[in-house]
Amino acid sequence: MIEESEVLKKEIRGNVGTLVFNRPERKNALSPEMLVKLHLTLKEWAAMGTVWTVVLTGGEGNAFSSGYDILSIPTSVTEEEKEILKQSNPLELALNAVKNYCFPTIAMVNGYVFGAGLNLSMCCDIRIAADDIKAGMPPAKLGVVYHPEGLKQFVDVLGMARTREIFFTGRTYEGPQLLEMGLVDHLVPRSELVTTTYRLAEEIAANAPLSLKGTKRILNLLSSSPTLSEEHLKEAEQLIIEAFNSQDLKEGQTAFLEKRRPKFVGR
Repeated sequence: MIEESEVLKKEIRGNVGTLVFNRPERKNALSPEMLVKLHLTLKEWAAMGTVWTVVLTGGEGNAFSSGYDILSIPTSVTEEEKEILKQSNPLELALNAVKNYCFPTIAMVNGYVFGAGLNLSMCCDIRIAADDIKAGMPPAKLGVVYHPEGLKQFVDVLGMARTREIFFTGRTYEGPQLLEMGLVDHLVPRSELVTTTYRLAEEIAANAPLSLKGTKRILNLLSSSPTLSEEHLKEAEQLIIEAFNSQDLKEGQTAFLEKRRPKFVGR
């Protein structure tokens, strides 16, 4: 069942969750209201512990997201959302929520994606795009200096050289260039986008959740620093021990011997 708000649609099927940006009249520009709802939804799903893969998309239109709509006026926010808007930067909240979500995330890039929208896709673990999209980072053409955390998120994914080129030129990329620059991981015909994305999402979600969760956390720690601190090494070791002692490990071994698909429960 799909839950709809004015700016965000939510759906959970099995262990795969989907978040759909729902501002077609604004080309899915990321409003503060949408970003707070995104943050709170991922926080809720993380607490549930049963959404093992998340797909983010702009839906059926021709835009994934045109960027950050800083001038948008919230229209239907809860009291909790009002407090968050007063105290926090909603863009940073959402970017961090996606990057640090405890399970894998996939950007299903259905249309053109620019600015903060492209930044948001960089925070996903995997990007799958229709082969007719366009993407770019226009700050240099607008006289804007992009924030350091956002630049780091591009460097983490693309490397320093490609990040420099993308930001210095402000170019719009399309077709094979998207793959060459690393802006997407998979480029598929539009007619195959949904099928390809959910096939991968379901394949990931069928794996052991403790393994997914632990691996994602360690990879995020490594993206912060190639050399882990003693504290982070202990955290990684604990994640490894937890998975090693889990019911899911025994289920995986048994399923392998019995030549069947394992049924993981996250314990």
